[in-house]
Amino acid sequence: MITYTATLDVDDELTHYLSRLLAAERRRRLTPRGRRALTPFKQAVLGLRWFLDRTPIPKLARDNNIGRATGYRYIDEVIDVLADQAPDLHEALEDAAAQGAAYVMVDGKLFSTDRLGETTENKNGTLIDRWFSGKHHTQGGNVLMITDPTGFPLWTSPVEPGSVHDSTSAQEHVLGALYWAYSELDLPTLGDGGFQGSGIGVFTPIKHSKSAPKGCPLDIDNKTYNALLRGLRALCERGFALLTQRWRTLQHITASPRKITTIVQAALTLTRHEHGKIH
Repeated sequence: MITYTATLDVDDELTHYLSRLLAAERRRRLTPRGRRALTPFKQAVLGLRWFLDRTPIPKLARDNNIGRATGYRYIDEVIDVLADQAPDLHEALEDAAAQGAAYVMVDGKLFSTDRLGETTENKNGTLIDRWFSGKHHTQGGNVLMITDPTGFPLWTSPVEPGSVHDSTSAQEHVLGALYWAYSELDLPTLGDGGFQGSGIGVFTPIKHSKSAPKGCPLDIDNKTYNALLRGLRALCERGFALLTQRWRTLQHITASPRKITTIVQAALTLTRHEHGKIH
């Protein structure tokens, strides 16, 4: 067997930040000093390797001379302590308003997963694959994100199965807070066509009316409105790109799809720290 050295592409500050979170969690659990196979720092490095490079957990365990089950448990601890630092939605919206944001943006993304054999009934009573997205033609979990006008991610929602539409997920997780932000903080939300009809304060492109004659073009004012809205929303894609391109483990989730919520929240915390949003 050949050994080699490698460099982890993260700042020392981020590793020490995660180490402090893990040490605090051990104190909370009253874990005796010296009882763990790895120090908080080595556990932090293990977790960051998993987020950065999608390194298989059995390989991480072998590299650290720990059992496979211990490796999985350590990764779960890393995910949980990071996810606990993610802001809630009202906090994120208040911070955006305090920073002078003129609006926020909402978007959804399907995080691909391994196949999960779970079925549910659609609105027609037909059995369908619960975690299969007909729009993307793949298995996955649907997550919503709120970003600031630059596209920087502010908050991510709990995961919904891939068969759940963005607008349905929004009704469950975000619309109430977005209405509050519009009325109390004067903070509107920009969304794509999938959020049409979401309600007050959520601005989406104008579509052709079903009662309009076939082939009738949109009014010039509506076309201008749509162009401006799409121009402002162009940066919204940056939010998910910041997470998935930096933390490659998000590119395909091999854990239970129900863990997507905390995995994405953990990646959000890592991103916020790297960009100086938390210290």
